[in-house]
Amino acid sequence: MAASDAERAQQQIDEIEALSSIYGDDWCVVDEDEKIYCIKISDCLDQPKWTLCLQVILPPGYPTAEPPIYQLNAPWLRGQDYTELANSLEEIYVQNLGESILYLWVEKIREVLVEKAQSSDPEPDIKKTTEEVDEDDGDDFLLDYQPIQEDQIKMLNYVTSESQEDEELPPIHHGNPVTDRRSTFQAHLAPVVTTRQVKRVLEKLYENKKIASATHNIYAYRIYCEDKQTFLQDCEDDGETAAGGRLLHLMQILNVHNVLVVVSRWYGGILLGPDRFKHINNCARNVLVE
Repeated sequence: MAASDAERAQQQIDEIEALSSIYGDDWCVVDEDEKIYCIKISDCLDQPKWTLCLQVILPPGYPTAEPPIYQLNAPWLRGQDYTELANSLEEIYVQNLGESILYLWVEKIREVLVEKAQSSDPEPDIKKTTEEVDEDDGDDFLLDYQPIQEDQIKMLNYVTSESQEDEELPPIHHGNPVTDRRSTFQAHLAPVVTTRQVKRVLEKLYENKKIASATHNIYAYRIYCEDKQTFLQDCEDDGETAAGGRLLHLMQILNVHNVLVVVSRWYGGILLGPDRFKHINNCARNVLVE
């Protein structure tokens, strides 16, 4: 190993240690081996209006010979906004060639968010859309279900508000992560018999900063109601169009019930096309089989 490789590796280690101590809970390791990290950035600490996740992958040549590979994730970040911010980051890289620049990137993004908060920009529209669009999604087999577009936990609030809050939190099982072209998928499963438990499990999962920082958290649940002899079921795409419906369809084919399956996806900047559905379903299938 050339000295420069060893030096680069050490520079990366030093930078990551520094960032994790500066940003604390907002810094999160998505995949240590692949050097994938995520930093949650917001305009202020108390009641942030504008937040964004910066996901970075550190290639072996960083910082002296290669820039970090990055992805900016925020539901409101589209078009012009995205381009301007990306240009600012590229500029910082060029002005500081060979230096560790993640701190400069994070602070630049924070500056943009603070400006947004102070300007007359309307509040961000939080509805997520997927970053991948397929010509042909093969959705013909999907059943008629109404995906819930609202904020995932809010949507369960009205179902559960009349209940006592001491519903027991079911055990949560986590499947093995699968990485393909820098996108990482991981399934989580919990036995549930009420929508209150679904809500509790989702809240519990989102307390985990790694899961909360995922680009998409797709889920579906099926609960069998003995008294009515019917299924209570629903699903959520979380911006990954049609993924929730496919997940629910898989659960129907496998005839599983009284279970909630959540599949987290951390997007790595390379479009996977239809392969992403294969990974989502395989992760779900594996965790159900386990």
